[in-house]
Amino acid sequence: MNRSWNLVRAYPRAIPIALALTVILVANSPGLQGQLPASERLQVVGDSPADAGPIATDLSPDFRKKDVAHALRKVADWQLNRAQGNYLQDWTLAALYAGFMAVPLEVHGSTYQNAMRSMGQQFNWQLGPRPEHADDHAIGQTYLELYAKSHDPVMIIPTRDSMDALLKRTDDPQKPLWWWCDALFMAPPVLADLSKVTGNKTYLDFMNREWWITSNLLYDPQQHLYSRDATFLDKKEANGKKLFWSRGNGWVMAGLVRILDTMPKDYPERRRYVTQFQEMASSVSALQGTDGLWRTGLLDAAAYPLPEVSGSAFNTYALAWGVRTGILDRKKYLPVVRKAWAGLLTHVYQDGRLGCIQPIGAAPGKFTPTSSYVYGVGAFLLAGSEIYALSKN
Repeated sequence: MNRSWNLVRAYPRAIPIALALTVILVANSPGLQGQLPASERLQVVGDSPADAGPIATDLSPDFRKKDVAHALRKVADWQLNRAQGNYLQDWTLAALYAGFMAVPLEVHGSTYQNAMRSMGQQFNWQLGPRPEHADDHAIGQTYLELYAKSHDPVMIIPTRDSMDALLKRTDDPQKPLWWWCDALFMAPPVLADLSKVTGNKTYLDFMNREWWITSNLLYDPQQHLYSRDATFLDKKEANGKKLFWSRGNGWVMAGLVRILDTMPKDYPERRRYVTQFQEMASSVSALQGTDGLWRTGLLDAAAYPLPEVSGSAFNTYALAWGVRTGILDRKKYLPVVRKAWAGLLTHVYQDGRLGCIQPIGAAPGKFTPTSSYVYGVGAFLLAGSEIYALSKN
């Protein structure tokens, strides 16, 4: 177990150890021990049944609030029924928690927020066990969002203490704190949120410094896309083009949204984030498939027969937010968002399962149409919340 855990610490979500990561995190979760037999533990994060039943026939891609609300509740209720009482502190469910928190109150959002409050209480508002690892910080986004609603200090103290310790870290140019692009969704929004609720700019300044260290390493200034980590900088697709992972870039796009949504308008570095967001939005939109979705490898769509829903949903969330806030041109990007939402709905099953989600990994990989994982559902709920805000009554 110790050897496997060391591998997980060194290479989070790497494909060869995907199952090891999930088993270790689940087995060590105080919220799960004794509740599920080993055969069912992996199902908390996701599964890929041979048959998931029929695709839903009661969903409409129209931007009408009642239609979007129906889709949100259908998917959210299915996932909550699977996750409730079997929560984890890791990044996989942290993305789901963010999605639950985004569901509008008029779409029974209080149901999901109450569930998240119970989750936080279960873990005593603690982050994951690795003090400097972004994957274990991601759950803090939900804690801080709940704190902002009730101002109960119990909800914020562990996250604040953990981030205070992180701020004392000495940067090592050879070992960036956030050395993989997914981390830009996991940790930076926690620091941005903490800065907002405490009024302490130090957290935001630390986040800003670390973000650009990672960006300078992984962001391609010509393609306006992120490599997953430094080992991917020279990797190529079968067609000879550079390998850019769809979900990895979706993580970054969503991370930018969550930072910009919190960052003060007069923060000196804000314009850099807006520029990067606009650059990525332009690149990602140009790579949208005819079905409205994106393949796991962004620059070689022909090599990947299935669209990938988690990366596509994160992209949809980010683009819809950009349209709603005016950071992206409505005329140019709203058609992209409409097409993407319509595409996402074609992967919802009649019972509410959201399929075509790549399992835990670090690069483009294979999966099945029935494959459903919690982080993809979280991305769908984030996207749907923005679609709802853009919709007519």
